[in-house]
Amino acid sequence: MALWSGRFEEGVSAFTQRFGASLPVDKKLYAQDIVGSRAHAAMLAEQGVISSDDALAIDEGLAEIKASIDAGDFEFDINNEDIHMSVESVLTEKIGDAGARLHTGRSRNDQVATDTRLFCKKRCTELMEANIALRHALIEQAEAHFNVILPGYTHLQHAQPVLFSHHMLAYVWMLTRDYERLSAAYRAADANPLGSAALAGTTYPLDRFKTTKTLGFDHPIPNSLDAVSDRDFLLDLIYACSVSSMHLSRLCEEIILWSTSEFGFITLSDAYSTGSSIMPQKKNPDFAELIRGKSGRVIGDLVALLVTMKALPLAYNKDLQEDKEGAIDAAQTLEDCYLCMAGMISTMQVHPEAMMAQAKKGYLAATDVADYLAKKGMPFRRAHEVVGHLVLLCEKRGCDLEDLPLDDFKAESDLFEDDIAASLNLEAIVAARTTYGGTGHEAVRVQLAEAVEALERDERDLIR
Repeated sequence: MALWSGRFEEGVSAFTQRFGASLPVDKKLYAQDIVGSRAHAAMLAEQGVISSDDALAIDEGLAEIKASIDAGDFEFDINNEDIHMSVESVLTEKIGDAGARLHTGRSRNDQVATDTRLFCKKRCTELMEANIALRHALIEQAEAHFNVILPGYTHLQHAQPVLFSHHMLAYVWMLTRDYERLSAAYRAADANPLGSAALAGTTYPLDRFKTTKTLGFDHPIPNSLDAVSDRDFLLDLIYACSVSSMHLSRLCEEIILWSTSEFGFITLSDAYSTGSSIMPQKKNPDFAELIRGKSGRVIGDLVALLVTMKALPLAYNKDLQEDKEGAIDAAQTLEDCYLCMAGMISTMQVHPEAMMAQAKKGYLAATDVADYLAKKGMPFRRAHEVVGHLVLLCEKRGCDLEDLPLDDFKAESDLFEDDIAASLNLEAIVAARTTYGGTGHEAVRVQLAEAVEALERDERDLIR
């Protein structure tokens, strides 16, 4: 019998019972539900609302139920509708009236909000740990191949040469900001709704500051309506997951391209590749493709909750039952992607020769040749035009800029001298970019040190 059955003359149909049940999803929150109930019962006893004997019986009963669920021995009944009713009904069967007193001064509205916030904090912490592991893998590849040069691209066309370490660190910084977003989601969830009851608070002398401390929340939510009706903290979590999934998708796109025969920049480990059922030679970057694809799934979770929330009047509405599945899915998907990505990055083989071979194509020195003229007094726009003519000449001859004799350079401008050769050297081109944040060796060393410092700070300060 439902815990709310007193006002009803008949129960719901088997279909509507199944349709309305949240148990298949929210049973994943059983640990949070039980810890919240134990804190609530202890507070009720301290406030003299229930007896200490009842509180002890409740605490011991809930501990037994948790142990049973942990062991896989607990039988969930869909007729109990949700995790709250599942636990309370079994507790009452075990200890009688004491179990029936547990819900004093509480509603499932503030109960589920408490469970969800506790769960959100836990998942944020776990995601931050996985984020750190992936940043370690990227930094290790940057350090191992610090001096390797590859072509940098815009519009997927050869643009300018960059250090491979610089390229890896670009993703490290994206993930560092992702970590900050996850940390912000943690802080958004770190507020206690317990004691708000259904929507208006309660007449019982509850100590919300006590349960806040017991449950490890930062503070109680000051408005009971807000406490039970908003899920912006879940939106923060899914948004953080969505942005990070997008970043992983971008990295995977490059991994997929780099592993092709056309690029040949890297070789993925067999552990992170699959074959073909018909083509024996194939080695497919399936897991990179999966991570890229799963970004759409996570972003979909965000859109789903935004649309669910957009027109809900205060306070609690049954629509909010749809809040958890997407958040659970987004967090689990991102964690799995982090784990897979870290393994893929740490085990991939980098091929410096292939990267350098491509860096020598596509006139990557063109900008530096234009800068050469500009530094000798020619307006940059004019210099840009001159070098464009030289590139066109190369295209017609089927050669690169470094293959042109000095006479061809001087035919375009008398400013060209023998020292133009230095502007055609890829190593020199890269090394010359010494501005903060640039791809020059010295600048990247500074950047790498800062990235390691940020990583160590996040490891040290991670909320556990």
